[in-house]
Amino acid sequence: MMKQQVERDMRILQLLSQTFPTEASAGTEIINLEAILNLPKPTEHFMADIHGEHEAFLHILRNASGNIKRKVQELFGNQMRDREIQELCTLIYYPEQKLELIKAAEDNLDDYYTITLNQLVKVCRVMSSKYTRSRVRKTLPQEFAYIIEELLHEDSTDNNKQAYFNAIFHSIVDTGQSDNLIIALCHVIQQLAVDKLHILGDIFDRGPGAHIILDFLLNYPNFDIQWGNHDALWMGAAAGNDPCIANVIRLSLRYGNMATLEDGYGINLISLAAFAMDVYGDDPCKHFFPVVGTETKTFSNKTLMLLARMHKAITIIQFKLEAQMTSKHPEWNIDRRGTLEHIDLNNGKYIYDGKEYDLSDNLFPTLDPKEPYKLTSEEEELMNKLHHSFRVSEKLQKHIHLLFTNGSMYGIYNSNLLFHASIPLNPDGSLKKVDLYDGTYSGRQLMKHIALLMRSAFNTDTPIKQKQQARDYFWYLWCGTDSPLFDKSRMTTFERYFLTDKHLQHEEKGNYYKLRDNASVCNRILDAFGVEGENRHIINGHVPVHAGEGENPIKADGKLMVIDGGFAKAYHDTTGIAGYTLVYHSRGFQLIQHEPFESISEAIKNETDIKSSVQIVQLMGKRIMVRDTDRGRKIQNQIKELKELLYAYRHGIIKEMK
Repeated sequence: MMKQQVERDMRILQLLSQTFPTEASAGTEIINLEAILNLPKPTEHFMADIHGEHEAFLHILRNASGNIKRKVQELFGNQMRDREIQELCTLIYYPEQKLELIKAAEDNLDDYYTITLNQLVKVCRVMSSKYTRSRVRKTLPQEFAYIIEELLHEDSTDNNKQAYFNAIFHSIVDTGQSDNLIIALCHVIQQLAVDKLHILGDIFDRGPGAHIILDFLLNYPNFDIQWGNHDALWMGAAAGNDPCIANVIRLSLRYGNMATLEDGYGINLISLAAFAMDVYGDDPCKHFFPVVGTETKTFSNKTLMLLARMHKAITIIQFKLEAQMTSKHPEWNIDRRGTLEHIDLNNGKYIYDGKEYDLSDNLFPTLDPKEPYKLTSEEEELMNKLHHSFRVSEKLQKHIHLLFTNGSMYGIYNSNLLFHASIPLNPDGSLKKVDLYDGTYSGRQLMKHIALLMRSAFNTDTPIKQKQQARDYFWYLWCGTDSPLFDKSRMTTFERYFLTDKHLQHEEKGNYYKLRDNASVCNRILDAFGVEGENRHIINGHVPVHAGEGENPIKADGKLMVIDGGFAKAYHDTTGIAGYTLVYHSRGFQLIQHEPFESISEAIKNETDIKSSVQIVQLMGKRIMVRDTDRGRKIQNQIKELKELLYAYRHGIIKEMK
């Protein structure tokens, strides 16, 4: 049997022999791989719906959802006071900033350095215990790799080694390298605390720092992204989709968040400000003032008034552009209820389906009743400038490229199916077939083909017609009925701005949201995506869990975990918390519920941490090892091929290269 397999796979074995040219090298690699299979499963970290809250995101990532503090407490709980433990944890999270404060206050720096280096080495040793030396070595900064490796893999309790350790620490202090080594150790601890980060969409909008988050991810070692509706909106804007551009700017103005647009991506809004003051200068714009939040509290009344006028100006332009897009694509069947054609300017009414509704705002200076969707010449000139700004923003294009390089519509990792929002379903829970430009798809194939369509908008070799279709589709992803990133009957943006009748503002959720608490429906989705395993789950975000009202993020008898707990400050009153994160380690799943985070500067200065509570979602009957993971299955295939190579060497089928 082995001989037949070897003969069948000769081409593969010939390639493998170039890496392992001798029987001894192949045998050694088998031993190494077998050892890796018996290490505990490394920790995975799941986050969703970050919405530009970069300080909370970075802090949670630095503290690994509290995992680092738990390890420090386990190590030093009986040796250090709580205040000392918190100081050490803050140092690990923010070594550069915290060291400056400590050096300004510490009387005996040499003593502090020696004690702290000893503590950090112990923490680092615990964090590295799940990994091979090779994996840890790749994490180490080159200038300190040898020293840290020596400290990690030698027993400091051995009396014969104690003098050796002390000599290393004294030399580090004497040569003035203490700060640099402390910083290096802290960053290594952070990286080893989490093996892989999964971001389940919506990095953009509401908060001020989406660009800061993406800058951070540019250098983050191991992560993936499942795109959200707000990410798709920004992708569309970067591709040159004008309705997406208008929506992006409107949302930024609504939440008083200009930092991402102006500081992050250099989008020039001066022309919009000038247009708004000229056209809406006498308009009170009372329904367009920014949502009150951390960013808007520092704004003057004059600034708030300007933002409100800019907000209304781009909103009206958005409605015109969206109506044009709807007319261009009748096949999308977009509900046209909330459109400008139904406004009766003379009577201040909105007329739809034979009924009249009161308008909360009847000032539409750029609206031509005969051609309600036509941009004025000034609006058209403004959009041309804004379009150009988005297309030529080098940093925005770089960040969108990052999303494409590290992301997709869904992911499958270690028996977990990850996506941002939904899977279109029929009322009976079966997968709904959805039309795309090149065919009709459902489930996994639908998600795959949508991802291909999105990518084609940025590919240089895509034919012009197909590229334009792909650009247009980004807006459908934002608000289309059968979009897996929206999945509602309609988007009622117009109604929420201009109509007082609340029932007109209702958005009927799709069948996925109505059926997602049904375990059999979840199993059907998992089967359709080919997710296998005894403990398989769906993990997504998108719809904030109302924890304050008692809603449970764990649904469908544990098959589904919804981890959108409201990172964005705008959601805190709605959800009652400030976000969830999910941790999957070798013992099982833990859902971490977070309270609001004040600021990074507060965390560094006063050593405050995010207050979090841990909810055990699922503990495994036995510890999960690398053997039980996706990586483990790949390693077992490698071992199988290496054993075939050994057979080929021993039986003269392939000659060793000695």
